[in-house]
Amino acid sequence: MRTAVWQVRLSFLCLTAVCSVTFRAAPVNAQALAQVDSAALKFASAQRKAVNRAKESEPFYSVADPLEIKLTTNIKRIRSDKGDKAPWRPATVSYTDTAGKIVSIPTLVRTRGIWRLKNCEFPPLRLNFKSELTKGTVLHGIDRPKLVSFCQDRDAYEQYLMQEMQLYRIYGLLTPASHRARLLKMTYADSASGKVQATRMAILLEEPEVLAARVGGELVEIAGAGPSDLAPNDDALAAVFQYLIGNTDWSTYALHNMELVRKPDGDHSPIPYDFDFSGVINAPYATVDPKLSIQRVRQRLFRGYCHSPEDFAKVFTLFNEKKPEIYALYKDPIGSRLPKGTVDETLKYFDEFYETINNPKRAKNQIVDACLKVK
Repeated sequence: MRTAVWQVRLSFLCLTAVCSVTFRAAPVNAQALAQVDSAALKFASAQRKAVNRAKESEPFYSVADPLEIKLTTNIKRIRSDKGDKAPWRPATVSYTDTAGKIVSIPTLVRTRGIWRLKNCEFPPLRLNFKSELTKGTVLHGIDRPKLVSFCQDRDAYEQYLMQEMQLYRIYGLLTPASHRARLLKMTYADSASGKVQATRMAILLEEPEVLAARVGGELVEIAGAGPSDLAPNDDALAAVFQYLIGNTDWSTYALHNMELVRKPDGDHSPIPYDFDFSGVINAPYATVDPKLSIQRVRQRLFRGYCHSPEDFAKVFTLFNEKKPEIYALYKDPIGSRLPKGTVDETLKYFDEFYETINNPKRAKNQIVDACLKVK
């Protein structure tokens, strides 16, 4: 482990019954040893389950076409759930399979989030499926995913969500250490009245622990990571991506809109998510932290840690190599759902990024030397 902040997780790093390293320490009592062994076994079991879920959910996330699906729950009740620890509410998810049969899956939902929970007409949700109820369905392998739903029942807000979906797709082109995402055409029905409240696009996100298992790592839920804890290329990639999209609403150190996956070599990969405050989307509700040196979300500001010029050069090369694929996302069946004006504005915004990274002086001033210098 590279710094003391991670040492508390040492007992969880043995994924089998025997660790590869023997530590000499003062004798401990049998009860303490049993507790450590039990924790290690539980963690190993959870990792195996996450690996299986990653494989089982692959067919779901590999399809680009939106899945038409219906969520039925007591909408009035979940709209009133404003606390930090909202209760799980009963719900049903249903869709029509390829044979024309309606498939209904009982599930649970609860509200989540902070800003959206207070400011949106419809709250963001987390779903909770039982594995035995999803077998044989398109949702096989999906357990407790986040549902990114509309904020306001208006076309403009649906477009913001579609733009955010594109950003998840872009990061997926750059690295497999990114959240898989599936676009849904979600109908929201109220179980109390039987009435449909809205039909809007939504995003179902891959669960963090499944992502971690898929890339051969472990999800770390402890804040405080500095540059010495992070894989330089992975960290530079995540930070430059945030600069591409004009996003300042994140922090690896504070685990704000960022997750950490511990790799087998001990380094950590930061995984960004939640991009609706980014400049490229330019949502009317998006704001900038007044402590920063910019005033508008459309202004770019690099907020990543410092790494060597060589590490940044590798990242810039990757972005250049992937540029045709990134731009092509805005012409495919999903990207073409966006208005032409939005697409043109988005690609122009990206053009400015590419002008920066391909100008050595500007890249040095705005990214390489503008990094966060942390001891």
